[in-house]
Amino acid sequence: ALRPQWFALMLQVSFVGGVTGEYVDFSTAQRAAFTMLAERQGIEIGPDDAASMVDRMSALPAYPEVAAALEQLRDTPLQVVALTNSVQQVAEAQLTAAGIRPLFDKVVSADSVQRLKPAREPYAAVAEACGTPIDEVRLVAAHWWDITGALSAGCKAAFVARPGAVLSPVGPRPDIVEPTLDAVIARIVEVDLSPA
Repeated sequence: ALRPQWFALMLQVSFVGGVTGEYVDFSTAQRAAFTMLAERQGIEIGPDDAASMVDRMSALPAYPEVAAALEQLRDTPLQVVALTNSVQQVAEAQLTAAGIRPLFDKVVSADSVQRLKPAREPYAAVAEACGTPIDEVRLVAAHWWDITGALSAGCKAAFVARPGAVLSPVGPRPDIVEPTLDAVIARIVEVDLSPA
């Protein structure tokens, strides 16, 4: 029941680090947010409880349609890259545990540039890793702040409007908005691979 609050607090810890210039990696932010939330709720936790909970993040399953949706991109010229705020080791473990790591050409951690999304640097790191101009990078996400960050960095974006996920009414909007990853990928193939 407290997971949404934990995630929001985790983002706050991360973003405050980015705004103040004091980089906080995502795993540290997750542990800090867990500890803060427990204190806020008046729940006593032991010294290893936050680390134990954060370690569970490496074994989360993918949404049911993700593997089949990503498979649609296998025979296209598009490079498929996972860009994550998680540290590299956690990102690799998450994708492997979810059974989808082989569907990505690369995994890029924002930790590699010591700036978390939505700062510009992680999106630029993907462009550099792929040897492509940043305006040819397209982020796919269900988090409005990630979409805003990508668009602000000069990328294209596609929003997966899952139930409860909404875009901010402030700032640029992506050209692709669909309710499922399958539909988003179908539109990407249509928009990005159609002859101009």
